[in-house]
Amino acid sequence: MIPRALTIAGSDSGGGAGIQIDLKVFTLLGVWGMSAVTAITAQNTLGVFGIHNIPAEMVAQQIDAVVTDIGVDALKTGMLSTPEHVRVVASQVTGHRLGNLVVDPVMVAKGGARLIGDDARDVLRNELLPLATIVTPNIPEAEVLTGLRIAGIDDMREAARRIVALGARAVLVKGGHMTLPTASGGGERVVDVFYDGRKCIEMSGPKFYTKNTHGTGCGLSAAIAAELAKGMTLLDAVRTSRKYIEAAIANSLCLGGGHGPTNPWSGAKEVASLA
Repeated sequence: MIPRALTIAGSDSGGGAGIQIDLKVFTLLGVWGMSAVTAITAQNTLGVFGIHNIPAEMVAQQIDAVVTDIGVDALKTGMLSTPEHVRVVASQVTGHRLGNLVVDPVMVAKGGARLIGDDARDVLRNELLPLATIVTPNIPEAEVLTGLRIAGIDDMREAARRIVALGARAVLVKGGHMTLPTASGGGERVVDVFYDGRKCIEMSGPKFYTKNTHGTGCGLSAAIAAELAKGMTLLDAVRTSRKYIEAAIANSLCLGGGHGPTNPWSGAKEVASLA
């Protein structure tokens, strides 16, 4: 039976993030993708020009429809703008006993537009994070979730510990906003910190110098959900998905006049090469 993954997120009319990139990633990684749309955005590579939130009741109906008929092996969340959105997702996850939940705490778009209110952020921290199999914040998002100023690897480790203390099973604090020198001094690297309450693992990768990184967080979290849906262990899913996003950024696409998207085809080819 084909693995099944659900994305609960906003729609990006430009196709580089949100529901659109999630479904591309699911398909390219061999997973049947389904969606519950939380918001419609007027968006391109230059920015977000309008947001229309879908009523929370309709979000719940979308989740009910796919869970009760097709089934869900893994799911991920993205843009949840309002407290009602967060609460209804938490209620659906609990009510349907859904596992393999990847929470991408989307807060700000690549162009700087805020995608979540302060009240929704607090509900996300208190009600959705405790249900998560893994949370995937970047450094600014981890700072908001923990109240900690992150200036180095030690701070990332502490932020990871605090997020797991909120109830999440594991966290991947993404270090893309902070670069470090390589051991040889011949360039820069990016370090992510994975923590599952027992082991804290630093995962290092190359720094890519490109403005075309739109949808990076969405693509990574979608890849993790896809690999979990296929039965991979959590740590292996994270490692595989980091390889996916590295290839997707390294071969990013020059579309539009702003922040272009990552390349899901290159990411999927890299994952296939690991099999």
